[in-house]
Amino acid sequence: MNLGSMTVHQDCDDCPIRHRAVCARCEADELQLLEEIKYYRRFEAGSHVIWSGDKMDFVGSVVSGIATLTQTMEDGRTQMVGLLLPSDFVGRPGREGSAYDVVATTDLVMCCFRKKPFERMMETTPAIAQRLLQMTLDELDAAREWMLVLGRKTAREKIASLLSIIARRDASLNFNSSDGGLTFDLPLTREAMADYLGLTLETVSRQISALKKDGVIVLEGKRHVIVPDMARLMEEAGDDSDGGLLA
Repeated sequence: MNLGSMTVHQDCDDCPIRHRAVCARCEADELQLLEEIKYYRRFEAGSHVIWSGDKMDFVGSVVSGIATLTQTMEDGRTQMVGLLLPSDFVGRPGREGSAYDVVATTDLVMCCFRKKPFERMMETTPAIAQRLLQMTLDELDAAREWMLVLGRKTAREKIASLLSIIARRDASLNFNSSDGGLTFDLPLTREAMADYLGLTLETVSRQISALKKDGVIVLEGKRHVIVPDMARLMEEAGDDSDGGLLA
């Protein structure tokens, strides 16, 4: 077991991601089958959940906290290629190992399923297979959107895009409407934001300060963010969508 992790208990009835997780469409008997192969693990901030190339004996979902997906090149250079937010799925059924390092950015709780029994359940439980397919397609859409963010957007638009993604995910988990204002705790340090967005720390700090000065966001401390007008934040992100909740 990872030295930065421990087994914890979580009641499914109180699960904050129940309506978004891979089990969202399961009936009571199917949930009972999942219960038999399920366990929870907590990872300390900074610890590895998975090492690239390691054989994985579990799959699962992020219950709380945030993790990063990182790929390392042969010469040792690393690139953060994705974020894992609450309800995101970790691992690939049918694949032995992981293509990425998964690192807990904050304290992280995961709902894990033993891999082989989960793969067998996918064959006999359409609700799980269908939900996982939907989540995979959503992840593909998010990856394509992020290619636009990194490749074409300005530094200010990149910061606004990341804030809007986190704000909408937080709203969907808490059943809050994104119409008007939203409030959330930023789960990333500015250093992590800089790494993920391909910016310098100074640029991230400067652009956050500019968004605050212009009234696009309100900061209470370093992490508590208030978005008075979600539509305005979406405009700052260069996004002409309606800013609705993420599916």
